Amino acid sequence: MVDGEREMQDLQRGLLFDERKDAENEEMLRESEEMQRGTAEGETATATEEKKQEYQDYITAITPVHCWWKQMGKAFLVGGLICCLGQFILWICKSRFGLDEANSAIACSLILIFLTDLFTGFGVYPKLVKWGGAGALVPITGFANSICAEAIEYKKEGWVFGVGCKIFNIAGPVILYGVFVSWLLGLIYWAMHYFM
Repeated sequence: MVDGEREMQDLQRGLLFDERKDAENEEMLRESEEMQRGTAEGETATATEEKKQEYQDYITAITPVHCWWKQMGKAFLVGGLICCLGQFILWICKSRFGLDEANSAIACSLILIFLTDLFTGFGVYPKLVKWGGAGALVPITGFANSICAEAIEYKKEGWVFGVGCKIFNIAGPVILYGVFVSWLLGLIYWAMHYFM
């Protein structure tokens, strides 16, 4: 029995020693994790600041720098040339083809839309827009370009789900609000004439 009791006591001492060792190990592990967490947080903050700075440098490098006066001059030149072309077409329709003012305006609009779509298809008009900026987005030509460019871009997705669904991505809101405002103004005009 004495040997059994000694073994039991040794076993209990060993377990007690193991428990103390486990507690010490857990405490050391906790301290180690806290130190790593603190270091990681410090490294994370530093890494985040470095990434922010790298991103800011990247944005600065790729952002184009524009000379406002140069851009306005180009826009004025391109927009003016498009308007002069429209005026020339209007003049030709009146003088050469004998159309009245209203029919000349319709023919001019159709010819400008056709030319814009043709040049968009050949890739010329997007280059003109890139160079001339807002000047190339004169209402009728810019609108024609936006519709035609969408049709060309989404043609690869098919005629129905590509061209049919996506053609009015840009022009759709313009058409919607244009029709709505026209209707509203027509209603106001009618009300003014009806009640006054």
